[in-house]
Amino acid sequence: MSTSVVLPALGESVTEGTVTRWLKKVGDSIQADEGLLEISTDKVDTEIPSPVSGVIEAILVQEDETVEVGAVLARIGDGGGEPSAPVPAEEASPAPAIPTAPATPAPAATPAPAATPAPAATPAPATPAPATPDVTTAPRAARGAGDDAKDVVLPELGESVTEGTVTRWLKQVGDDVAVDEPLLEISTDKVDTEIPSPVAGTLLEITVSEDETVAIGTILARIGSGAPAAAAPAPVQAAPSVAPAPAPVETAAPSAPAPAPVETPAPSAPAPAEAPLSAPAVREPAPPASAPAAPAPSVSTPSADADTVTYVTPLVRRLAQQQGVDLASVTGTGVGGRVRKEDVLAAAAAATAATTAPAAVAQVVQAPSAPASAEVSPLRGTTQPMSRLRKVLAERAVASMQQTAQLTTVVKVDVTKVASFRTSVQADFVAKTGGKLSFLPFFVLAAAEALRTYPVVNATVDGTDIVYPATENLSIAVDTERGLLTPVLRDAGAKSLAEISQEIADLAARTRENKLKPDELAGGTFTVTNTGSRGALFDTPVVFLPQSAILGTGAVVKEPGVVSVDGVDAIAIRSYVYLALSYDHRIVDGADAARFLSAVKARLEMADFHPQLGI
Repeated sequence: MSTSVVLPALGESVTEGTVTRWLKKVGDSIQADEGLLEISTDKVDTEIPSPVSGVIEAILVQEDETVEVGAVLARIGDGGGEPSAPVPAEEASPAPAIPTAPATPAPAATPAPAATPAPAATPAPATPAPATPDVTTAPRAARGAGDDAKDVVLPELGESVTEGTVTRWLKQVGDDVAVDEPLLEISTDKVDTEIPSPVAGTLLEITVSEDETVAIGTILARIGSGAPAAAAPAPVQAAPSVAPAPAPVETAAPSAPAPAPVETPAPSAPAPAEAPLSAPAVREPAPPASAPAAPAPSVSTPSADADTVTYVTPLVRRLAQQQGVDLASVTGTGVGGRVRKEDVLAAAAAATAATTAPAAVAQVVQAPSAPASAEVSPLRGTTQPMSRLRKVLAERAVASMQQTAQLTTVVKVDVTKVASFRTSVQADFVAKTGGKLSFLPFFVLAAAEALRTYPVVNATVDGTDIVYPATENLSIAVDTERGLLTPVLRDAGAKSLAEISQEIADLAARTRENKLKPDELAGGTFTVTNTGSRGALFDTPVVFLPQSAILGTGAVVKEPGVVSVDGVDAIAIRSYVYLALSYDHRIVDGADAARFLSAVKARLEMADFHPQLGI
């Protein structure tokens, strides 16, 4: 029995890894937890241990090859005498076919020329190898694709995602693709993402059109080997008719010692295996001088292109587009010359530094000129189809408004003490966490604590039942170019300000970079949307099912306010924020909403956050 060794999850934001070195070879014995290979990712280099004891039967991923998390790296047997057989790995399946080919009188049918029977009998052990490719290439030519063609299927995109819509094909039929090169873009109810190619080769067929919605596991396309395997087999079948070229060798064989001439071609045939065996057969009839010369440039050209494509992951390519960096001008520092995120960021920083000085001079020179006019959007005067995400948002917003009774309650909160506390700890917070402390973590923590006291605001409706969740999982609304997404901050009430701040920053960054896992968008029980980040005082946000409430936080502004000084009212400059709670009136009453907002208001105005700072 064999055990598959897969690339394990190496962190929540790590989606792929590159094999840098195999520590064992096929046929080696290995113990459980013994180092099997070394893997390099964008964040860490690590050693992958063997999950079981046994003998290595096959290595399926070569060094310097990049694969996704979950890909099968190798197979390990139980050591019961199996390693010798599985050593050829994937060639083990053709092996049984080789005895079958000679059993079928394919060579016997060919002996009609009368000169063929002699070699057919002598090289019987060696001839089956070429005979097998002839048999398998017939269906290959009929289908117009190689036997090694791989199906590209729509992968799992999260536990609650069952289908996806093809928004754009990045490659066309006939195009060459490299491993992990983006093949198409998929849109789901929760996330838009690129689907990379699982193998290198040529795109032979596209089975799903753009704007078509299909279920998980559906075949999207088929990719062949990329080598001219489909063209080579056709001449191979004609090879017997061109066989008069080797015929002099066969006629010389009877007069000279028969085994010697036959053994001479035999070693050359097995060494290159099946594909190279057919290649010489085609090249010999062709002009010998031009045939070898033609492949040389054709091989060198794709290899140069492959180098620029193979070592660029979809995430790095997207980052380069966002930073305006030309990947062709970036020298990769990763394994095998792979371009990493750090390389793109360094190139972007260098480009910025190079243009800063001229820009500063231009600004000084052009300072007296009139301010530039507002930029005109290229969308002006056009008609664009809705994206899959926009359609889903529209449908859910309408469904929410039709199926629930929504209203909004607003309170004004004096956050002057929060502002003072934030200013006093900002320097220490940045030094210890590397990120700034904004007002949002205070609002999130205060809301999460109030939800524990008033769980009806955190509840959901299930038919005629009200479900009160055991945790406060806050969906944080994030504005992206593709639309509004709400990654989930889980168990927010049990986290410190530092933890909330760091997790919100991480979720927002990965959401905008399209690196979010679908499961990170599921399971929210209450939503917080920071509309104040764009300067809005407050709004009336829409509750999205199955949740029952959403809290909108406005901009923090300084205004004159009435305060009590020694029992006397006075006017002072204070920092205020509006908090707007929209809720489903089917289960949340106005009094419930007011009590919840009052608890949040009291917590913020007290501003005793030292125990929850977390640094």
